[in-house]
Amino acid sequence: MNKEPEFKILSVTPTLIEVEFIRPETYNQEFNIGNYIKVPDDKKETNFIVGIIESYSIKTEPEKPITSGNEEVKKEDIKNKTKSFILNVQPIGTLTKEKGKVNFQRGFRNIPIPPVDDVKLVLKPDLEQIYNCNIKENERFIFSKLAQGDNIKVPVNGNRFFNKHIAIVGATGSGKSHTTAKIIQEAVALPEEKSFKLNNSHVIIFDIHAEYKQAFPDANLIGIKELILPYWLLTSEELIELFIDTEANDHNQRNIFKEAVIESRKKHFKGSDIDKDKIHFDSSLYFDIHEVLKHAIDKNFEMKQGTRGLIKGDLHGKLGNFVSRLENKLNDKRFEFLLGEKCKKITFEETLRQFTSYGFRKNKIANVTILDLSGIPFEVLSITVSLISRMLFEFAYFYKKIKNDIDIPLLLVYEEAHKYVPQSDLAKYRASKYSIERIAKEGRKYGVSLLIASQRPSEVSKTIFAQCNNFIAMRLTNPDDQNYVKKLLPDTLGGLTDNLSVLRTGEALLIGDAIEIPSIVQIDRCDPEPSSSDILYIKKWSKQWFDVDFDEIINNWEK
Repeated sequence: MNKEPEFKILSVTPTLIEVEFIRPETYNQEFNIGNYIKVPDDKKETNFIVGIIESYSIKTEPEKPITSGNEEVKKEDIKNKTKSFILNVQPIGTLTKEKGKVNFQRGFRNIPIPPVDDVKLVLKPDLEQIYNCNIKENERFIFSKLAQGDNIKVPVNGNRFFNKHIAIVGATGSGKSHTTAKIIQEAVALPEEKSFKLNNSHVIIFDIHAEYKQAFPDANLIGIKELILPYWLLTSEELIELFIDTEANDHNQRNIFKEAVIESRKKHFKGSDIDKDKIHFDSSLYFDIHEVLKHAIDKNFEMKQGTRGLIKGDLHGKLGNFVSRLENKLNDKRFEFLLGEKCKKITFEETLRQFTSYGFRKNKIANVTILDLSGIPFEVLSITVSLISRMLFEFAYFYKKIKNDIDIPLLLVYEEAHKYVPQSDLAKYRASKYSIERIAKEGRKYGVSLLIASQRPSEVSKTIFAQCNNFIAMRLTNPDDQNYVKKLLPDTLGGLTDNLSVLRTGEALLIGDAIEIPSIVQIDRCDPEPSSSDILYIKKWSKQWFDVDFDEIINNWEK
């Protein structure tokens, strides 16, 4: 006697299979949105279409109470009984079982035509084999488990994950910072039970809110007090952005500045005369900014010999604003990391070593370098991020050019990326936006990958996200952000992306080239955690009145 089927296919389209769950009361397995269904596409049941449950509706029928004789049944006594569930299943790939071996491939050739009876939920053993069948042991990178339960670990292909740019998006409180920290923690120190450790990993975190020091106590931490970023390595565009009033459109300022920079570069150059003649405004060579200031002051007060005595020079009195602007920058202690005396003494090699953790300061070598940008003045944040990013990219470029290999691939992590690579075309973002967009488009060829994290993805440069191949989408409450992320993800996900607004803290939609099937996962907790947890206001406010040392705060503020 044939057993009555538990599932029945109602309709099929290339992107959706409608399945009726006929007898849910007899089924001993839980199902929910995000679970997987397998549908045989042949009679041998060796090949299956695997799909993910995107949504479901409840089908009911009236249940009449038991009556005797001609007793009249009152309308209010009739109850609705759940008869079945109608599941909307998005097909995502093909599962093949042969001689006990499981193989999974994305995409599918055949879509089953009803009636097909032997539809089943994909249970833990099959799921574990699907996730692992195409990933070698030494390529498995794990930082999450399936959100539906059963403690199923969800591995990604580590090579594909880091070789192609990563995007992590989520609203405040969704667990975005914890997810970022967990991924990096796994990248720099895999658990002892694994057969390999990532000793040669190189991760640079652009930390705009000073969150990650707590999560990486052994990292090479560079704050504004430790940072030495020589101004003379800036490009011509960055130098003009920093020192010239671009809105004034004064060509005299630009010409004098350019002339003084080239003159100073040549003065301090120790090479041959032939090479000296090739020096230009964009040459990555030392120049003394105080010599530039002196040159501008001289021109601003220049007097020339005329036929009847001294007369004012061509630029006499016309460079006052430029001189004042330059003097203010040089006297501002906030710019000490960029324009101070240490910036004149540090070498090009030492500058590179501090960002790649190759023993510049106290011979400290670390897998993670944290660039604490919280103390950087906002008006030079873009330039700071631009210069460091460009240097790391060009370091990787020239390394490959010389060695013809990539021995030290870099991961650049941009936390709160909308702060310095926005869609805005304002001049203050131009430098960092240009540098990071270039890395997004060309970095992979030279072993430089990006991890872009943002709570406002709709405000991040479209060019950046267009180059990301792996997405971790956490809870998003803003409709603009939700719609923007939905456009970035494949259309075939359909209703699955509608879950972005209701994901719990730490849950995410994980999708990309590195994972076999799109999955709603629970990110593993990181240990230690970044200092991004919500402040317990009631607990803090319930304590005794807390006195503040204003002198200490003001002294640090003024420094």
